Amino acid sequence: MIASSPALVYCESGTSALVLDSPHSGTHYPTDFLHSCARAVLRRAEDTHVEKLYDFASALGAHWIEARFPRSYLDANRNTTEIDVTLLDGTWPGAVETDPKILSKVRLGKGLIWRTTDDGVPIYNRKLAVAEVQARLDTCWKPYHAAVAQAIDTAHQQHGYSIHLNCHSMPAIASSHATDFPGEAHADFVVGDRDGSSASAALSKRVCEHLSGLGFSVSYNHPYKGVELVRRYGQPAQHRHSIQLEINRKLYMNEDSLALTAGFEPLKASLRSLIELLLRTDPRRL
Repeated sequence: MIASSPALVYCESGTSALVLDSPHSGTHYPTDFLHSCARAVLRRAEDTHVEKLYDFASALGAHWIEARFPRSYLDANRNTTEIDVTLLDGTWPGAVETDPKILSKVRLGKGLIWRTTDDGVPIYNRKLAVAEVQARLDTCWKPYHAAVAQAIDTAHQQHGYSIHLNCHSMPAIASSHATDFPGEAHADFVVGDRDGSSASAALSKRVCEHLSGLGFSVSYNHPYKGVELVRRYGQPAQHRHSIQLEINRKLYMNEDSLALTAGFEPLKASLRSLIELLLRTDPRRL
């Protein structure tokens, strides 16, 4: 067990070609997170309990990386260029995103540092200092990405390929400021590989078919294709495969109280069967 950046990024080294990471399940709210909205409102931004759903994975040999900081403090699944400059009290010294598709998400308040919640509630009643945001990058984004990159490199070096599963959860119904499809009822699972650019279509198909075979409804690349973590580390031509997996929260928790429901253990058993399948899978032979 290795702690990278105390209390903020947690890692467990594995022996297999499988790497799992959970960038949005953190519940440790740093003392410098001076937000103006209620903590209960911010908690709805978390991928609540995702780390518990996969807590068996390390014992099976998978590498595991987990953010302990909350998504609303810093979103590790965004590029460092996705800066909402309207939040800052000064000029950002680094590069700022210019891609219109990515900027649309930033304008919704969902950049590297969130401006609003998924329901459009403002998170701050103040401007953030440039140094404050840079500190979050140094203590959260950089060590998190370093840990994911290292785990994937290790898996690839040891096995000649790597499978990276980027682990998320989603609300049953899309919120007003969360996606380009507000109000959409989500499937049980969404498998995303950025239209086949971050993982082989054959591997993604195997994941979809396995989950469908267990009786779940599965959507492929809609409404979530995968964001920065699979974009950055998925290189299927180099036998580095990255898939984003979204789980509908209605399967395992009460979205209002955040309490686990009776569906948690059956879902966890289904996820274990998926992880065991991936541990047996060599994408080079698909």
